[in-house]
Amino acid sequence: MIYNSFDNPGLIKVLTFLQTHNTEYLSGQDLSDVLRISRVAIWKHIKKIQELGYTVESKQKLGYRLTENSDALLPWEITSGLKTKMIGQQAFYFDSTDSTQNQALKMAQDPERNGAIIVAEKQTIGRGRSGRKWVSPKGGIWFSIILHPKFDISTATLFPIASALALAIALEKTLNVSPELKWPNDLTVRGKKLAGMLVDASLESNKIESLVLGVGINFNVDVKKIEKNLSSTPNFYGVASLSEYKTKIKPVELVQSFLVELEKIYKLLNSGQTKKIISEWTKRSSTIGKNVKINTVEGEIKGKAIRIDADGALILSNNSNTNRVIAGDIVHLGK
Repeated sequence: MIYNSFDNPGLIKVLTFLQTHNTEYLSGQDLSDVLRISRVAIWKHIKKIQELGYTVESKQKLGYRLTENSDALLPWEITSGLKTKMIGQQAFYFDSTDSTQNQALKMAQDPERNGAIIVAEKQTIGRGRSGRKWVSPKGGIWFSIILHPKFDISTATLFPIASALALAIALEKTLNVSPELKWPNDLTVRGKKLAGMLVDASLESNKIESLVLGVGINFNVDVKKIEKNLSSTPNFYGVASLSEYKTKIKPVELVQSFLVELEKIYKLLNSGQTKKIISEWTKRSSTIGKNVKINTVEGEIKGKAIRIDADGALILSNNSNTNRVIAGDIVHLGK
């Protein structure tokens, strides 16, 4: 099933009215009169609202009352009150899909979809960097964002790093969780992976046509089950979940906060202001200062990670030599 933020007007009308009058019971006739929708349509919408995870009490002679909102990242929940100008103002929701990244890539050619977010309750073939499997069951936050940036290709390699920083800031603000940033685009807590980023770029004549950012956050997942699934993956270093923090916030609060922080960082990238991004990322980095091993297409490189460049490349020092690595699988070897 797919929903978006601009269809289903009848359902959204009924839901919004229930949300704004949640201290009282509303009869089917009252809803019908106020919203100018037939009583049969009201009943159908309420059944669908309940199926989408909202708790609606129904009492004979009194009517309906909304007692709890859904935990699902439904499009109208994401866009409601969202303080961005462009990112996230269009939203699409799948209860199940192969990959939000695949869905977003299909939509990305349409300039009208700039800033759109595509969310899935679960992915059947979620993917990480380098074509790796990304286990994405119900309970996690899985989404992709379509962007048509103004910045050039040289800045595109900094984009996943900047996006990881935006998520770290959102986690700090909403949950008081301080993740570390592992180059190039992972967020970790206590050395275990909490979230990751994936970017697919469409290029034409040395110009970026579109970027599709994929984000996976282990919000409330079974860590042991995922670890069992991924333990044989090369360089696997464990899984963390936000459920360990016994958070009371709903997923939509974290997603909205991330969209706001991402838009701020996206503006910096579009105006060429990369120094602040690099500085803030470095403050939170678990990679800088560590001895590391990186598997690249040219082979294995070892050294001490000393900084990242303006384009997000990692600079390694090895005795008197320095190496500049744009992409690769990294293993932290310690101080």
